[in-house]
Amino acid sequence: MVKNTYHPGVGRRKTAVSQVRLTSGSGKYLFNGKEMLLPQAINGLFELVGKKGQFDVSVIARGGGMTSQQEATVLGVARALVKTDQQWKSTLRKSGFLTRDSRVKERKKPGLKKARRAPQWAKR
Repeated sequence: MVKNTYHPGVGRRKTAVSQVRLTSGSGKYLFNGKEMLLPQAINGLFELVGKKGQFDVSVIARGGGMTSQQEATVLGVARALVKTDQQWKSTLRKSGFLTRDSRVKERKKPGLKKARRAPQWAKR
């Protein structure tokens, strides 16, 4: 029996973490065990490297919201593609697919209502 090899990639965004496995296949997309259509961002990623419909994508995403999970998945797929073929690294880097978005929610400070929102102030 031949072992089905895969290329792993991990993407993060805010508190979302996405573990991606790329296997050669027909373009199936499994997200947390459910088969879905490929999101536009991931489709564009495969079109950029000329491999549309040649990889099956399996994703396990935890934490965050829907948008953060999707953005983490895009980063994970890009990193997995680089592990597949190193020559795509410069193309993906120039297009911004390999850059991790480091913006996270700022913590709440004591004496304030939110991170920067101060309580209402009355002059008199």
